[in-house]
Amino acid sequence: MSGQAELPRRSRCCGDFRTEHVGQECCVMGWVHSYRDHGGVIFIDLRDRSGLVQIVADPSTSPGAHAAAERVRSEWVVAAVGRVRPRSAESINPKLATGEVEIITDRIVILTEAETPPFPVDAAEEMDESLRLKWRFIDLRRPQMLDRLRRRHEVVLSARNYLSERGFWEIETPLLINSSPEGARDFLVPSRMNPGHFYALPQSPQLMKQTLMASGVDRYFQMARCLRDEDLRADRQPEHTQIDIEMSFVDEEQVLETVEGLVRHIYRVAKGVDLPDPFPRMTYAEAMLRYGSDKPELRFGLEIIDVSPVVAKSEFRVFTETLANGGQVRGINVKAGACLSRSQLDNLQPTARELGGKGAAYIIYEPDGTWRSPLLKYFPEDVLEELRSLLGGEPGDLFVFGADEPEALAPFMGRLRLHLAGLVGLPGETDDIRPLWVTDFPVFERDSETGGWQAMHHPFTMPKREFLDTMEENPGAVIGQLYDLVINGAELGSGSIRIHDPSIQQRVFRIVGISEEEAERKFSYLLRAFRYGAPPHGGIALGIDRLVSQIVGVKSIREVIAFPKTATGADLMMGAPGPVDDAQLRELHIRPVE
Repeated sequence: MSGQAELPRRSRCCGDFRTEHVGQECCVMGWVHSYRDHGGVIFIDLRDRSGLVQIVADPSTSPGAHAAAERVRSEWVVAAVGRVRPRSAESINPKLATGEVEIITDRIVILTEAETPPFPVDAAEEMDESLRLKWRFIDLRRPQMLDRLRRRHEVVLSARNYLSERGFWEIETPLLINSSPEGARDFLVPSRMNPGHFYALPQSPQLMKQTLMASGVDRYFQMARCLRDEDLRADRQPEHTQIDIEMSFVDEEQVLETVEGLVRHIYRVAKGVDLPDPFPRMTYAEAMLRYGSDKPELRFGLEIIDVSPVVAKSEFRVFTETLANGGQVRGINVKAGACLSRSQLDNLQPTARELGGKGAAYIIYEPDGTWRSPLLKYFPEDVLEELRSLLGGEPGDLFVFGADEPEALAPFMGRLRLHLAGLVGLPGETDDIRPLWVTDFPVFERDSETGGWQAMHHPFTMPKREFLDTMEENPGAVIGQLYDLVINGAELGSGSIRIHDPSIQQRVFRIVGISEEEAERKFSYLLRAFRYGAPPHGGIALGIDRLVSQIVGVKSIREVIAFPKTATGADLMMGAPGPVDDAQLRELHIRPVE
């Protein structure tokens, strides 16, 4: 029958039929997931986003429906009109929510024919990702992908409801703004009506939401689209979405309390778990010292320990010379790590260099209480015993060490810690969820290229009050009212109390090398708002893509974005980015450079 034939209205979705619907007349529509011919009777599994239902076309009772069923193939879109009946006891499918019923149809309408898809909709996820991205509209039909989109919707809806009930207003901010330094490259949009001038796409609504606070909005949120022209990886896309939040007349504690409540609510709604109340906290300095990262993974131990005082008593020159030059030696106790193979141990040195370190050394405390290491000749027995005590060693443990200047050693040991965890299978399969606030970040850090100072997060962060009087004397010592939300080793949100005093803002600009002229050119509207009275304010941005990927248990945020880009920033389905014709370029007064 033609797809233009008049149809009754769809009565319910495929996955919604249950035994209480037996005897009801119905019309169901969806994609043909599979079909089977059993001695003339044809069985079709019809699918939509809610699930599957079995359609039965019996030639003895409905020859017209059976004739249409003979034509259908996988992924054709059809409608079936019929009656719900119970399945026979031997044909019940306990794996399906609809497995106790089926629809005996007396009419099938073919709404759309379909070519054979490039891969079956029930294919496993091990398929080539580029194939999945090119045929994303097929990939998204898969139940696990639709379920991720549903759960993403639940996260966004729960956040909207929670914040709205607490006096926050959802306000949209513009996507065409002026370019400003925010830590990554801007995407630029040429202006046809203003030749030689460009809009920038927002890396975040940072300046707009601060302006909203100066406008008296008081409490704002937005599901904000953010665009950054930066190198990509599994947890980074050129465009991403964040729950953007800003509050007036608050201090750091009030912001953290509000966000904790929001995140606990999201996890309760979308994952059915209760997170701790309150979240534990750790300063940036402590996180770098103990875990070598400002987003520490807490589902396993492997803490990093300063072993400098002990190894100074050894005769191992790499360690003693590093210490003599002002460096440090730090160690990690890999519990039960003595089980690693010889090749894994031999690979520690090249792996350490790949991770940005100068090398790695190891000592094994064997299960029988003896020691094994290429370094044993440099370590007296009493020094080994001190190391064992300091690192909490037990028989079967592996001690791994790194040596360097403290600033370089901390992040290297953090990367080495994660590598070692992977070797011994940590954290393993676990439902453990470990949230953490990392607080008290430095406001400024050295620019590796120029040697000058730059903002660690952004230049609108309020320093802690005790550093305001001496800020210019030692910028590297200034601690800010900064906080990051970390869950299971992933940074899910970053925020701060903002500067609202124009004189403090100008001082920060000067430290990071932004002149008054440049500040007025790039941030004039925000600075004007400050001069006309701005309240104390602060906020945070939570990454929706990372948050949802944590909740559904996938490593790549591409798995929870409907139409993501590849690692090179390409959209394989749409063919973007792509060339444009010369006429468009002339209109925009731009010309490509070879």
